[in-house]
Amino acid sequence: MMQFEYLARDNSGKMQSGTVTADSANEAARKLRNDGLYTLSINEARPVASGPTSSIFAKRISHSDIVYLSSQLAVMVDAGIPIASAIGGLAKQSDNPTMQSMLERIQQDVEGGLDFSAALTKFPKYFDGVYVNLVKAGEVSGLLGALLERIASQMRNDLEQRQKVRGALMYPGVMMAMCLGACAFLLTFVLPKISPMFVARGIELPTPTIVMMSASHILTHYWWACLLGMGGLAGFWWYARKQWWGRLAYDWTILRLPVLGPLMRKSILARTTRTFAAMLNAGVPVLDGIQLCAAVSENVFYEQAWKDLADKVMTGRQIHEVLESNPLFPKTLVQMIGSGEQTGKLGMVLGRVGNYYDAEVSIAIKSATSLLEPIMVAGMGVIVGSLALAMLLPIFKLSSHVG
Repeated sequence: MMQFEYLARDNSGKMQSGTVTADSANEAARKLRNDGLYTLSINEARPVASGPTSSIFAKRISHSDIVYLSSQLAVMVDAGIPIASAIGGLAKQSDNPTMQSMLERIQQDVEGGLDFSAALTKFPKYFDGVYVNLVKAGEVSGLLGALLERIASQMRNDLEQRQKVRGALMYPGVMMAMCLGACAFLLTFVLPKISPMFVARGIELPTPTIVMMSASHILTHYWWACLLGMGGLAGFWWYARKQWWGRLAYDWTILRLPVLGPLMRKSILARTTRTFAAMLNAGVPVLDGIQLCAAVSENVFYEQAWKDLADKVMTGRQIHEVLESNPLFPKTLVQMIGSGEQTGKLGMVLGRVGNYYDAEVSIAIKSATSLLEPIMVAGMGVIVGSLALAMLLPIFKLSSHVG
């Protein structure tokens, strides 16, 4: 079976594009006709069809690259430059071959009659549902430049927020690595040099020292088994994160951690409310906005909460009524959503709520950092101090025997 890229029109005359799997181009065209699509062009997908980063050696397109692209397109579109020409110009300016290849393909699709939003759907790795729907709203409303700038601003906020969260987690990670490194050094280099002296003297060893000597023996003689065990745990972790039960367990744990849990909740609420606000302000239907919030939540429990909300809103219930019974959404947030629904200004209210939670995330990160720092230092001191004491106790005993 092969992959084919197609450009076609549906019964209403609207342009459609995508990929179809078939044994030949004729069979692919036949499949499209059965789906009610009239093929304009059909070609075998190139090796980069799944995305321009198919090669592990290709230069990747970063989140910052997409932010820059969106911002530059906004300026050029507002200046009256046709979107295809703007994309072509940015492709020529790019020093990233992967980005250049992607932009050239998008330009070809747009020049071939495809909407810009439809051309972006071929690259879901870089342009998610929120991006595509905002672009589509901009095309319909004639405000593509303004919405591209809004996309760039929102992506910039998301990037800054993620960097803040990563920065908050970086310090504990580095401290933990230093602690483990110090322990490994003591157990594999220091203790093996002094333990024969304890055995030769025949002194009675304290329990902590016996435990340390056993650990040292395992690390020095069975290091390969330790590496295999660590590799197995890493492999299991990677596999579990890909499974629904692994994601469920991980997300459940994250939300209930003492310091990290509240931080992650606020981060998710900031991201989803800002996304919902952007959708509503761009004229995207409420149900579509809710479904996109589920997609960007990045947490199983919040994702399911947004999906349940979409199902119940379809039956005619208001958003705040549904969220009232869900403990994942604070009462204050639910009340503000209710006010927005009553006044018809839900998009504006959600935008302000998103800004509020952005500020709360920044405060929570500072609080978490100031709290974790002394805890990690104290923890390192206890662990390394315990190891040092376990080595010093026999030395003290040995000194007393000599004396």
